[in-house]
Amino acid sequence: MTNSSQTTVAGSAVPMIAIKDMWKRYGRLDVLKGIDLDVPRGSVTCLIGPSGSGKSTLLRCVNHLEQINSGRVEVDGELIGYKEKDGKLYEISEKDAAKQRLDIGMVFQHFNLFTHRTVLENIIEAPIQVKGESKAEATKHARELLERVGLASKENAYPIQLSGGQQQRVAIARALAMRPKLMLFDEPTSALDPELVGEVLGVMRKLADEGMTMLVVTHEMGFAREVADTVVFMDGGVVVESGPAREVITNPQQERTQEFLSSLL
Repeated sequence: MTNSSQTTVAGSAVPMIAIKDMWKRYGRLDVLKGIDLDVPRGSVTCLIGPSGSGKSTLLRCVNHLEQINSGRVEVDGELIGYKEKDGKLYEISEKDAAKQRLDIGMVFQHFNLFTHRTVLENIIEAPIQVKGESKAEATKHARELLERVGLASKENAYPIQLSGGQQQRVAIARALAMRPKLMLFDEPTSALDPELVGEVLGVMRKLADEGMTMLVVTHEMGFAREVADTVVFMDGGVVVESGPAREVITNPQQERTQEFLSSLL
């Protein structure tokens, strides 16, 4: 089996995410209009922009939670949601799409934890049921992950006993339990009280330091500036500006980017 970090095409490293001319519409409304975006492996890319600009939709298209209308999305060189035959794309079955998602972790705004299960039970559920790991193996890995997110003492707690920040850290551990090659974060701190945001961003910083490829929709400009390799500003379903994080945030070139950032910073 080829090591994914060494996968190459025509001598160049294959990006972890490659989006080409992606369109997404609901009825007559074009939500994404010809998006082109590459996310190199081991990098952090932050999507920023006003509400309704298409950021979350783009994220959901990466793991085929949303069907695209045209274009293509590849993760680690594999076409997502479709198969290609004679130059045409055909949608794959939901079962096959679910298999592709096993390698893609996703953390949402809301934590979606099972309220009737403990923290540990929440984390080991999918590895056991979906990947067929033994309970002992899944439990060992879950405890390692809880250590990483600073919640080793909470394995027997129920979600209702945790703060929002703690629940979101459990949600991150649950996603990591599937040993994904890519992590998608959809505004993971937007539902949190301000004083709890830092603990979740701290876990994400550690993941970035460990080399996890991450695509993050966020309004946290400090995080984007300090942690992201690339910042992509979207508005109206298009990429208005993208580039090195600090450059885009501190010296944006496009007037629309300048307007948006001046309203936040």
